Amino acid sequence: MLDSNFHLDAKSISRLSSSGLCFDAMKRQVNEDINLSIELWHAQGLKLTKHQGYFFFDTKFIPMDKAEFCIVDIETNGSKYDKHQIIEIAAIKVKNGVIIDRFESLVKCSEINEHITLITGITAEDTQNSPTMKEVLYKFKSFLGSAIFVAHDIKFDYRFISAMMMKIGLEPLLNRGLCSLALAERTVVSYRYALSYLNDYLHLNPHATHHRAMSDVMTTYGLFKLALENITENINNIEDLIRFSKEAKRLKRPKFDPMREFLEEVSE
Repeated sequence: MLDSNFHLDAKSISRLSSSGLCFDAMKRQVNEDINLSIELWHAQGLKLTKHQGYFFFDTKFIPMDKAEFCIVDIETNGSKYDKHQIIEIAAIKVKNGVIIDRFESLVKCSEINEHITLITGITAEDTQNSPTMKEVLYKFKSFLGSAIFVAHDIKFDYRFISAMMMKIGLEPLLNRGLCSLALAERTVVSYRYALSYLNDYLHLNPHATHHRAMSDVMTTYGLFKLALENITENINNIEDLIRFSKEAKRLKRPKFDPMREFLEEVSE
């Protein structure tokens, strides 16, 4: 995600999230004016701040109750960035556990194959009166702002949206990201961590329609809240949370699927 679209190497990115990066270290890797680069990165959703002479991600100083998380899900007509496109996108803004804003749209698409329609229920005809990719992504970019981008198995959604943004002439995303799947693996004991399985097992979204964008967003929202409630470590800011989601020990999975045992009991 950030590493592939950012001007700085992985070590420098790590320092921005922890101990800070000095001006000279940043200057060696950024060919442009530092202040101009910081402004451009801000326009792409990434804020840097200077503290005691060092640069940091501003999320290093944002406490959990002040942070804005943007939970995102997309449906696409295929998995290849160069061949396919987003057909539906949904997102909610969450602050201190409460939804403060929503975004949802189909995207005009000329071709959706039967397999995708079978999964999502979306046909090409359904999208014909919808706004274009350019219109939708400009509005989504404004909605997202510099919020923390949250998605279940984040790499696909983040990279696909970034690729589509570049396709319409925008710069790629640089928002700090948080994977709800990785967070769940460290806070919720489950046999599997697919979103549909977690919803069946944990009853996160009683009105779920899997593979529809807003429905999956709401399921992820339920999972996100549960995961935060289950964290026992001291999380002081957003970078602590991101680090926890990547580095904390994964919980041990059950040897047998409790959902299978439940279904067998029901069928008897």
